[in-house]
Amino acid sequence: MFLDVSIVNVALPAMGAALTLSETGLAWVVNAYQLTFGGFQLVAGRLADLAGRRRIFRLGLAVFTAASLLAGLAPTAGILVAARAAQGVGAALVVPAELALLAVIFTEPAAYRRALGVWSAMGAAGAASGVALGGILTQAWGWPAIFLINVPVGVAALALSRRYLPADSHRAAAATGHPAPGLDIVGALTGTGALLAVVYLASELTERGWDGITVGTGVLTVLLSALFVVNQRRSPAPILPPALLRMPDVRGSAVANAVVGAAHVPAFVLLSLLLQGVLGYTAILAGFAVLPIAVLNMITARAVLPRALAHYGPRTVLALGMTLLALGLAGFALLLAPGASYLLGVFPPSILFAIGLPAVFVGSTAPALRATPPALTGAAAGLVNTAQRIGAALGVTGLLILADTWTRTHGGASNTAALATGLRLGFAGAAALAALGAISALTLLARQPATPGETPHQPAPTPADLD
Repeated sequence: MFLDVSIVNVALPAMGAALTLSETGLAWVVNAYQLTFGGFQLVAGRLADLAGRRRIFRLGLAVFTAASLLAGLAPTAGILVAARAAQGVGAALVVPAELALLAVIFTEPAAYRRALGVWSAMGAAGAASGVALGGILTQAWGWPAIFLINVPVGVAALALSRRYLPADSHRAAAATGHPAPGLDIVGALTGTGALLAVVYLASELTERGWDGITVGTGVLTVLLSALFVVNQRRSPAPILPPALLRMPDVRGSAVANAVVGAAHVPAFVLLSLLLQGVLGYTAILAGFAVLPIAVLNMITARAVLPRALAHYGPRTVLALGMTLLALGLAGFALLLAPGASYLLGVFPPSILFAIGLPAVFVGSTAPALRATPPALTGAAAGLVNTAQRIGAALGVTGLLILADTWTRTHGGASNTAALATGLRLGFAGAAALAALGAISALTLLARQPATPGETPHQPAPTPADLD
């Protein structure tokens, strides 16, 4: 799911030639996925609670797999963009459901920490390796391969999930004497509409600036957000249950995830632009240049992260991870001048960034899942992941505008020195956001939060929880 955020970048020229896509059309091959992936997670998380975690996980996986097949076989640009949007919907359904499943399957603390380590390793590795894998697949088998590779993986996962994932149960709702509530349709429409609008605004603002479309989208975002807030206060079964928003660790996790997204996602964009535009790397070579991040992600997440969570708790792990991210991003800002070598300029900050990335994934998510009663784990997962996607969209837009403004006022993109300085300013902004994330972790999250199973903090749901 996270791999498909970046895997298309190298293949865009081949797609454009094959399907006669303009630059705007190519941008929408990327943005359509980001738009629906970020816009539907809030509702998807609540659906996982109401309809069943395994059911929604499998539904999302089926949608993602079918959409990947359609994208790989797409005969026209319109079908490709529609398939990418459908992929994003499938991913949005899967991610909150999978986190909710982890929380209810791995109830023994050590097992839960190991499971979170594996989950964070896969997410971080997917985010870091997309460009390299996209280059390999496109060069070897053509651009459809970047989508078709998902199909056998999805089919296998669907087959195994029925056997290995626990069946959904609604016994908790029955035990309270209250039937499970239905989905709040008005809240779903206004909440999803507001999220789609804000992600669209963020994706278009860098290219369009403030024109009639972006201003109108901004107004629509405000109106839909206001309607959503009013609806959530009045609804008997809100998309965002009040029980969630009253939990400090859930609120803290949402803020932390927003900062995590705003700091780490722009880093991959800025690094790709700087490696290719300033240091002269090809797209494929730039992809291989960030592969050490993916490798170190997996090693750190499997070997170090579970022990760190056991000894220090998610709060401290998040603060340390954000500090490492801040140092790595600051290193990129300081070292990636024109003519910088890979070994001295790119690799050292990459090590810090790679070690910190899985720590922030887990540290920003675990407190919310730990604090949430079982009946609301899907909604909590949807909330924190939505916060991360919104933070990523706003972070990419804001930092690219910062970099572009400097570059344009100091000679334009044809001036390598101006381009390098602008992109390095973007890295400095990302480092500042990561430092803010470290402070937020220490101030907004409870000290030494326990993982599931260590405290009786996940009681059986009450009618208030379900409402």
